[in-house]
Amino acid sequence: MTDTSLALPIEAADIMRIIPHRYPFLLVDRVVELEPGRRVVAIKNVTANEPQFTGHFPDRPIMPGVLMVEAMAQAGAVAVLTLPEYAGKLALFAGIDECRFRRTVLPGDTLRMEVTVEKLRGMFGRAKGVASVDGDVACEATLSFIIPRDQSIAAGRVAGRVAEDRADG
Repeated sequence: MTDTSLALPIEAADIMRIIPHRYPFLLVDRVVELEPGRRVVAIKNVTANEPQFTGHFPDRPIMPGVLMVEAMAQAGAVAVLTLPEYAGKLALFAGIDECRFRRTVLPGDTLRMEVTVEKLRGMFGRAKGVASVDGDVACEATLSFIIPRDQSIAAGRVAGRVAEDRADG
């Protein structure tokens, strides 16, 4: 899906055509605003039946902070991977900086992720993400990512090369 005039909102079936994530790890339910390569606003409806809530925490379910960060990253990936030059590619985390958690996110909440791409050059990028509930910031972070030229990285081949390079060096 590379058309920059995508009809909004973009629902889960079309989101899965843009990014590779699937249930239970698809953390973006809907995209409500999109400027490909620049900005995205996406929604995650947090529900009590999600698998993480059986252990985090059984008597007081709270959305794990790492999943809030992942949801922002997935939203940002939609913004980048809707550009024709990146369509069909895999984006990977390169870093998470200045991450702060400001409030808990509970089942029944609607998590709104706003991600602004600050830098996108070649295979590297950086974005600022803010996740909120009812206007209150829940999480914010600067997310760095890479879109590898060699897309076989997803198969783990790069990790092997890193180990070989360390052994040689």
